[in-house]
Amino acid sequence: MVTDFDNLPADSAAKDPSATTPPTALAAMIDLHHPIKASVVDWAHRELAPTDLDGRDERCEFWHDGWQAAVDKGVLGLMVDPAYGGLGADVVTGLLWYEGIGYACPDAGLVFALACQGWTMQPIVERFGTDEQKATYLPALVDGRLQGAFTITEPDSGSDSFTMGTTYTANDDSYTINGTKAYVTMAPEADVFIVFATKDPALGSWGVTAFLVDADTPGLTVSENRPKMGLRTTPFADLMFDNCTVAASQRIGPEGSGASIFSSAMEAERAFVLAGQIGAMERQLDTAVAYARERQQFGKPIGDFQAVSHRLADMKLRHESSRMLLYKAAALAESGRPSMEAAALAKIQASEASIASSVDAILTHGARGYVTEFGVERNLRDVAGGVIYGGTSDIQRNIVARMLGLL
Repeated sequence: MVTDFDNLPADSAAKDPSATTPPTALAAMIDLHHPIKASVVDWAHRELAPTDLDGRDERCEFWHDGWQAAVDKGVLGLMVDPAYGGLGADVVTGLLWYEGIGYACPDAGLVFALACQGWTMQPIVERFGTDEQKATYLPALVDGRLQGAFTITEPDSGSDSFTMGTTYTANDDSYTINGTKAYVTMAPEADVFIVFATKDPALGSWGVTAFLVDADTPGLTVSENRPKMGLRTTPFADLMFDNCTVAASQRIGPEGSGASIFSSAMEAERAFVLAGQIGAMERQLDTAVAYARERQQFGKPIGDFQAVSHRLADMKLRHESSRMLLYKAAALAESGRPSMEAAALAKIQASEASIASSVDAILTHGARGYVTEFGVERNLRDVAGGVIYGGTSDIQRNIVARMLGLL
């Protein structure tokens, strides 16, 4: 059935999640029209309907007004402790919000940018930062005074994350960082970075330490925005560190704890960052079904042809299975149980299903799906990166295989 969010009741939980009992993962999983999600969809339809999306996509231009609208709504403080200006929402509520935003906002670059700060940058500061770091950065990240970015990838270090060439040297009361980070989401816009560097590449994961580095720190240079296949409205750049010195107070956690911080922070978040993409899959399906009902060929709607209807049924199957795996990972994370395998399965399914369904959407729309003006082909470009960022599908399958006692 095609979703009709316009006829669903709004819920105050989307304004103040702390005012209601947090939804369970099961409730969110079985209720595609969950009232929290419906309320967010209603807001995002009104406030995140992007202007000149085709033009900004072509120019690789970030939507600042959309970001500010999300800040004003409280999206960036959604899961942050109220002590730092956040709303203190639970994981399931957070997923419902991002799913709703992804459904209603076709600017996938904006949705991804919000997710990267909300699911990776801020949780690391809140969970592993000192009281001073949390007090300094979290309120400013929540209210939009600062934007943050998370960086670990390097030109020669992708899937093998901890074999990195960016090094740090300890001084009396500071650290000096040298090296290069690559493909950093939001780098051209960010005011502060979480940077992983190693004391000695020979130490592998044991040598990695995390730092907070302000963008205006001498010795740090941010490259120009790097155009890419999809998510073109999310800025993307490299960082170069040339004797970049930061105070010892900018270190996150003890020396050598960087790998543990990264792994802990990404255990389930690798899947959660795709919540907006799952919302977009639902919008994509609704759009394709509506078109199949309206488009006439050979004297009847194309949806009456089995080849088309089965294609749409496959899109529905992919969306529902991706969504269920996502909320299973959330249920495990919320209960404190290990969620790495569930998150890996969810990420594989959601990222690869999004690509397959985007191809089916193009096939359903025919020539309209291929040309830019109808926005159908953009979905395929935007989701293609999902099999790479946050750990490639190959790495996720390795995680699952290890959990099965293999490798």
